[in-house]
Amino acid sequence: MAAETIVAIATAPGRGGIGIVRASGPAVADLTQRLIGRVPSARHATLATVHDGAGQPIDQGIVVYFAKPDSFTGEDVLELQVHGSPVVLDLILARCLELGARLARPGEFSERAFLNGKLDLVQAEAIADLIESSTALAARLAGRSLQGVFSRLIDDLVERLIRMRMGLEATLDFPDEELDLPNDLGIGADLTAIIADTSDVIASAHQGQVVRDGLAVVIAGPPNAGKSSLLNALSGQESAIVTPVAGTTRDTLALDIQIDGLPIRIIDTAGLRHSDDIVEREGIRRARAQAEQADLILWVYDATTGPDPLTRAHLPTGIAVTRVRNKIDLLGLQPNIMDVDTGPEIAISATNGAGLDLLRAHLKERAGLGGTTEGAFVARRRHLDALRRGLDHLESARYALTNALGAELIAEDLQQAQHAFGEITGRVTSDDLLGRIFSSFCIGK
Repeated sequence: MAAETIVAIATAPGRGGIGIVRASGPAVADLTQRLIGRVPSARHATLATVHDGAGQPIDQGIVVYFAKPDSFTGEDVLELQVHGSPVVLDLILARCLELGARLARPGEFSERAFLNGKLDLVQAEAIADLIESSTALAARLAGRSLQGVFSRLIDDLVERLIRMRMGLEATLDFPDEELDLPNDLGIGADLTAIIADTSDVIASAHQGQVVRDGLAVVIAGPPNAGKSSLLNALSGQESAIVTPVAGTTRDTLALDIQIDGLPIRIIDTAGLRHSDDIVEREGIRRARAQAEQADLILWVYDATTGPDPLTRAHLPTGIAVTRVRNKIDLLGLQPNIMDVDTGPEIAISATNGAGLDLLRAHLKERAGLGGTTEGAFVARRRHLDALRRGLDHLESARYALTNALGAELIAEDLQQAQHAFGEITGRVTSDDLLGRIFSSFCIGK
């Protein structure tokens, strides 16, 4: 069945100087003819008047017609750039629907571009990531993914796997040749190289995923340690109430901040201690729940009293913890960072700002952004999952090779690694995956 012609308003809701209505599909030429009375030359901006069903003008604006396959979707595409009045845009949209187009689903234009080979899945996702970028760094990395930086790395890994599989499967088809795999095919060296390169791609993808999704940081510790003061100092605003009364913070308070382009959701929590107060106990329960979802816990304690080991029992296991030794100004100490038995510890003063630069640098380092982001790209959790599954299969293949477990097992692991990498760019996909990805896009994209 032929594809339907779809239409949507492509600009954000609200009023503006310009609004765009976009249509794509086989009936676009006829739609254009009936809207403005002619089909303009492809890829030329044309001043025209858009008419309703009675021939009355709706608005005058710029019309751009893109003939397939030289368009974003690979189909005939029409873009009407008119005045950004919601009423005008709705009238034009209604007229297009009268002429047989249907309203596009969220992300359907990008989905058609993917299905028609104009973009791979990583590039299509990068469009949504670019639109949703909350920092300049996130926008820059999304732009690299859109330009194909990430895709080319994946395509290279897949191509190398294909070449390795070709040699292996030839030995399975012609077993009488009795080839010695490591020596005759160079599988060992190839596996070592591709494992190293996959690890490098994972490191870059992790950077991109953190820049896209941000870092969840929970401030925890005993009462009166200065947790709320630290939240205020990092955010640059007096968001949390600070008093000398223990147990002032009863609920969680979350703020979104940026450190050199790294988005961070920082969450202040109630002081962790044993309490008979029902309200404070609920605050402590919520603090523990937030800590279980964190990427990093900043465990703050008062330098004048020392750490309270009892509160550490409230912290979840498996979450990275950085100790923050606060209030060093009261002891006349200098800020520093050191490694202790439990991990890194940073000495600061939240009240006068001493050591906050060390803490900010530490947060960037924990996010994998301590060095350069040159060559990095935006990535999603599904990309990292696929890369790690692929790496696991490559490691399994190397184990099978080292222990002479047979070419069949090596070939199977290489095939599974190729399948995992193919999921990233869409070479291997499913309707369910596509539905989940494109449904998160804006309507009109």
